[in-house]
Amino acid sequence: MVRPRLGDLQLAILEVLWERGESTVADVHAALLVDRGLATTTIATMLRKMEEKHLVAQRRDGRVLVYRARMERDAVHRSLVGDLVERLFAGDPKALVHHLIDEGDLDVAAIDELKRRIARRRKEVGDVR
Repeated sequence: MVRPRLGDLQLAILEVLWERGESTVADVHAALLVDRGLATTTIATMLRKMEEKHLVAQRRDGRVLVYRARMERDAVHRSLVGDLVERLFAGDPKALVHHLIDEGDLDVAAIDELKRRIARRRKEVGDVR
C-alpha cells in the first residue's frame, strides 16, 4: 500500500472533511481559522494539492467547489502508524508497543484495556492461551 505523506495542515483538513462529509474551501477555512489563522487562499491551494495526490475529491456546486475526503480515517491512521513504525522502529510494530508501554503514561485502566484487546486479538487469530 502506498503511504501518503501528510503534513499537519493536510491532516487537519482531512479531519474537517471526515467530520462534515463535504465542505467548501470557506467551510474548511472557517473550521481551521481559530487554530491555524491561515488565509482562505492557503486552504484552497492545499486542497488543490491534496486533490492532485488523490487525498480529496471535488465536485462543482454552481460556482463553488465542494470537497470530500477520498481516504477513510482508518486507512489514513493505519498509513501514518505504519510510516511511524517504519521510520522510528525499523518496521517492528512490537518495538512501538514496547515503547508505548515503557514510556507512555498508561494508567491501570489503560493497561487493563490493552490486556482485553490482546485477549480478543488472540481469539481472532486462533491463539487461546
